[in-house]
Amino acid sequence: MKIQLSEHFTYKKLLQFVFPSIIMMIFTSIYSVVDGLFVSNFVGKSAFAAVNLIMPFLMGISALGFMIGTGGSAIVAKTLGEGKIENANEYFSMLVYITAIGGIIIAILSMFLVKPVAILFGASGTLLDNCILYGRILCISLPAFMLQNVFQSFFVTAEKPHLGLRVIVIAGVTNMVLDFLFVAVLHLGLPGAGFATVCGEFIGGLFPLFYFGRKNSSLLKLGKTHFHGRILLKTCTNGSSELMTNLSSSVVNALYNMQLMKFAGEDGVAAYGTIMYVNFIFVSIFFGYSIGSSPIVSYHYGANNQDELKNLFHKSIRLIGTWAVSLFIIAQLIATPLATLFVGYDQGLFELTCSGFRLYSFAFLINGFNIYGSAFFTALNNGLLSALISFLRTLVFQMAVVLLLPLLLGINGVWCSVAIAELLTLCVTGTFIVLKRNIYHYL
Repeated sequence: MKIQLSEHFTYKKLLQFVFPSIIMMIFTSIYSVVDGLFVSNFVGKSAFAAVNLIMPFLMGISALGFMIGTGGSAIVAKTLGEGKIENANEYFSMLVYITAIGGIIIAILSMFLVKPVAILFGASGTLLDNCILYGRILCISLPAFMLQNVFQSFFVTAEKPHLGLRVIVIAGVTNMVLDFLFVAVLHLGLPGAGFATVCGEFIGGLFPLFYFGRKNSSLLKLGKTHFHGRILLKTCTNGSSELMTNLSSSVVNALYNMQLMKFAGEDGVAAYGTIMYVNFIFVSIFFGYSIGSSPIVSYHYGANNQDELKNLFHKSIRLIGTWAVSLFIIAQLIATPLATLFVGYDQGLFELTCSGFRLYSFAFLINGFNIYGSAFFTALNNGLLSALISFLRTLVFQMAVVLLLPLLLGINGVWCSVAIAELLTLCVTGTFIVLKRNIYHYL
């Protein structure tokens, strides 16, 4: 049975509606995880370290898609809630076209930036060559990856989350199968892993163009549009938290890698990469929930339905709390098998990964609340508070603790940094929710 944005959401309906978005985010995160798994086991830890060293740059330059997807879907959903369907489709079309054009320009520029960025991150010799090779290959599909991130949000707004899920599953499975074929069977090494990801991203980004470009049964369709400067500015402002999350996460991850190179060399970067793969999957649950539930919040905000906004907020907090505890327990249980799967061929690296992941996993108790808090403000079209939460969470607090804690605790300080930064951010998020009078009556 189709669930509409205008409905009253019970736990069952809410979970049914957001589940496709959660799975979409998990499969999106699997791209880099599968690449890392095959590269580590079939190419070696130096190539594995290269993938993890250049990945923050690749994720940072794709931030345009996350910003337009989350910021734009909030505006389009609010416009639909106001009953202005024609305007909603014009805004949707303009934002998709801008993403495609911007993605092509950024991809071309990034081809030239990969080398100096890799050098800045501390790469040299073979590690540098591998960073350049892998980074430039992934730039080929950068516009498609940005579109994929945009459509993840708009599939939900269009009331087609299950179709979006099928697209991402097909893209993810394509990546996994080709990784196995190119790396494990044909022994194409690092380029094989890169091209497997490119193929998956093309499917995830281009199929939705064909779907929305034709007559379809969803609320949205690509068509003629005009340049709406005010809407674009509002989209960028509203989605600035997601832009900030991706850009600052890239900067911070690069800083983590530089600290780990100082304390543990390539082994530290490889261990951190393994931990990040699980982190990508775990936090994708919270990001997926936020993406899936945000259009509902925006719709009822546009319809001025305060009772439903309060209902959504309270149910969301309870769900996130349950998942947070569950993920922490799972993380503690899988630390050893995870390290065995990725780096079991090297005893020293295995032990470093195990101990690091057990400390890092305390962050899973907290980060879901901060991710949802930021997304909730975005859905209420309050991009400023959303961006401030993301800015503090992903840049200010993390940079401060990752620079200070290792001076006191050595490499263990690196592993604990994320949890401490999340705890500091939670204090800020809670304060904003309680004290911000213009949204308090929704909560």
